[in-house]
Amino acid sequence: MPGERLDEQVMALRAAKEFQDGMIINLGVGIPTYCSNFVPPEREVLFHSENGVIGFGPIIDDPDVADNRMINAGGQPISKKPGMALMDHAESFCIIRGGHVDITVLGSLQVSEKGDLANYMIPGKQVGNLGGGQDLAFCSKKVIALMIHTTKEGGPKIVKECTEPITAPECVDQIITDIAVIEVTPEGLVLREVAPGWTAEEVQALTEARLIVPPDLQEMTLL
Repeated sequence: MPGERLDEQVMALRAAKEFQDGMIINLGVGIPTYCSNFVPPEREVLFHSENGVIGFGPIIDDPDVADNRMINAGGQPISKKPGMALMDHAESFCIIRGGHVDITVLGSLQVSEKGDLANYMIPGKQVGNLGGGQDLAFCSKKVIALMIHTTKEGGPKIVKECTEPITAPECVDQIITDIAVIEVTPEGLVLREVAPGWTAEEVQALTEARLIVPPDLQEMTLL
């Protein structure tokens, strides 16, 4: 039997391991927003949100402390940090389109074996919402898709070709899920890490696209 799947907070913790000192990081709606809670105090990371804020801190859960005018892309109240700056949408998108975002972490409905990203059209709905996702996918230096590995019905979300409308083609560099860490390369999808208790074969069984398993495959670590 496979091991347990990681919960959303642990997935965000693993994604935050990719953040290096001095980086500008944009966090998409959903699981990615939790990443702001997991940066070590000795590491300085500037979190950016396209609604017009840069340099904010962790999400605030206490409604008595939260300022509902100070929110991230997901509408969650965020904490203030020294040096934090507010700006209008035009200035915020200049940061994105100018190529200043080092990493963007985006949720995803599907990722193809070529790194195509589909994340704006919820299945069954008539109208989707690109938001700033397309700009971030095209303009960020690195794109991480942070997502549950399968659909609620157990179907694959890492596929040979996306069947959902594509947000941006060949933009994803890394996929982090509740069971694996996968690198997107010109040769294909390379399985770099598996969650504790999982094997490469078990991950492949839940993945439509073929996974390349290197000899140095590791068990996922969080610190």
